[in-house]
Amino acid sequence: MPKERTPSGAGIGLKQPYVAPALAGAEACPWFEVHTENYMVAGGPRLDQLTRIRERYPLSFHGVGASLGGPAPPDPRHLEGVKRLVDEFEPALVSEHAVWSSAKGVYFADLLPLPRTEDALRRLADGIDHYQDAIGRRILIENPTNYLPFVSEMDEPEFLNEVARRTGCGLLLDVSNVYLSARNCGIDARAYIDALSADDVGEIHIAGFEADANFGERLLIDTHAAPVSEAVWDLLDFALAQLGPRPLLLERDGKLPDFETLMEERRRAHTALARLPSASERDIA
Repeated sequence: MPKERTPSGAGIGLKQPYVAPALAGAEACPWFEVHTENYMVAGGPRLDQLTRIRERYPLSFHGVGASLGGPAPPDPRHLEGVKRLVDEFEPALVSEHAVWSSAKGVYFADLLPLPRTEDALRRLADGIDHYQDAIGRRILIENPTNYLPFVSEMDEPEFLNEVARRTGCGLLLDVSNVYLSARNCGIDARAYIDALSADDVGEIHIAGFEADANFGERLLIDTHAAPVSEAVWDLLDFALAQLGPRPLLLERDGKLPDFETLMEERRRAHTALARLPSASERDIA
């Protein structure tokens, strides 16, 4: 299997309906991201498909189950499974979330934001240290979506910058999550992006959202089940202008469109990168 290759340009999340066209070369897509936990299996067709994808494209592993900021360190068995996959597939990027999602063996149905306190910061840093030590790799940590404002000892960019400083991890900027947190909680989205440590940002995500069934536009939900909104595209342009080219991922996890429709949206992400004065041919492949 080829050694890890740093992804560039705009990639997509690899879902089962997209495996066949990706292997057939139906559309040029420079890289793919997968949810790590979907491949923590003992052989079978799913791993065979990922092997064939990995032979052609750089991969990014994006975890959703480590609960890095939870009350207990990440489950060692979970970390062992991640390490086996990382060793076998050598992904170019490995990422997780600055959240908690389990306690006392119970796993919740969402990625829950952390209270931004010194105690929570220590627990998150400890979880990241466990994860990075277990897999022998630096990881990126994604900012959460916030649905309610709460009293904190520090704002979120300060919280994320500090955990990166303490652990050596990088940051995965989810522009959509920043937009939703701004709409739901009243923060300034551009000031948030400005406050992040630009040198630590190693990847950017964008995704669609939907209004809550009960509260409508007053509460926006990070569903990844709709096209990216114009407001998020505008915020992406701002983020790229501040940060420069980064590997850019278009996420879609529900209400999946056909492959060509998703590729049309990916091409718009490609164009956003290509407009940057600092973009090289490699950055926008």
